[in-house]
Amino acid sequence: MRVKAAAGTMAEMRETEVVGEGSGREPVSAAATPATRAVAGSLYVVATPLGNLRDVTLRALDILATVDVIAAEDTRTSAVLLRHYGITTRTMSLHAHNERQRVEAVVDLLAAGRSVALVSDAGTPAISDPGALLARGVRAAGHPVVPMPGPSAITTAISAAGLAADAFLFAGFLPTQAKARRERLAWLAPLPVALVFYEAPHRVRATIEELATVLDSARSLVVAREITKTFEAIATMPLADALAWIDADPNRQRGEFVLIVDAALPAPGGTTAELTPEVERWLLALLEELPPARAARVVAAVSSVARDAVYARALALKAKT
Repeated sequence: MRVKAAAGTMAEMRETEVVGEGSGREPVSAAATPATRAVAGSLYVVATPLGNLRDVTLRALDILATVDVIAAEDTRTSAVLLRHYGITTRTMSLHAHNERQRVEAVVDLLAAGRSVALVSDAGTPAISDPGALLARGVRAAGHPVVPMPGPSAITTAISAAGLAADAFLFAGFLPTQAKARRERLAWLAPLPVALVFYEAPHRVRATIEELATVLDSARSLVVAREITKTFEAIATMPLADALAWIDADPNRQRGEFVLIVDAALPAPGGTTAELTPEVERWLLALLEELPPARAARVVAAVSSVARDAVYARALALKAKT
């Protein structure tokens, strides 16, 4: 996962934080004859640490040390990890703005018998980061794409969240435009799963406010910040309390975020009220006077229908008028 910071580059922030995890260089074990060597003509999708440099796998180090080229989202950020482990492999940039052009270059390298590793700034490439287009292009050209598993902000956050849900949906970054963001949340709201989002520091407060408005405010929110780094913090609270929590300390809006909204709890008795024709008539009447979020809140309060479901229907009805 890579998040754009409001001030300063993520490369600078990440290097400052991770060097403290072990300032001395750590040469790749048995670098001359690593256990796993890159194979000519193959693309390796390599997961790299979220923050703590020791979270890299031995297999990842073997591959990074033996490929011919490393395609990196930001070569300056990747240089921190490579220097730390004494890896001198040549790097090239591959980011959101040049990925389409780089596909042809990487395919040419593979066709010439070279091997290439793909890395993002942190975590697993192609998950809310560049890489999917490259993997698709390389496969289409008939070359192997080899996944190298390792750190992922999604699974790391979920493992410590203590969720009630037994399934989750990863929604990535929400749209930046307010209307599109609300429509996406309304679509996600009725799903009986935990919802997982990435968010940037300059947008996290607005996103939490939106989650509390659109989703059932009784649902639990897990805020995982700066995972594996010096100031790692994981907090759980009802959505209704989340805005006050994040406003209580300016530091809570800093860093890289995974936001997890747990699945809605079932209604008492294990059943959930349905949006009957009568309830929908109430909703239509209220929509003539109130915005969808407020109308849904009123209808949910008097009908026992989950607010998530009412809000999703309210948006659909509003779109028809």
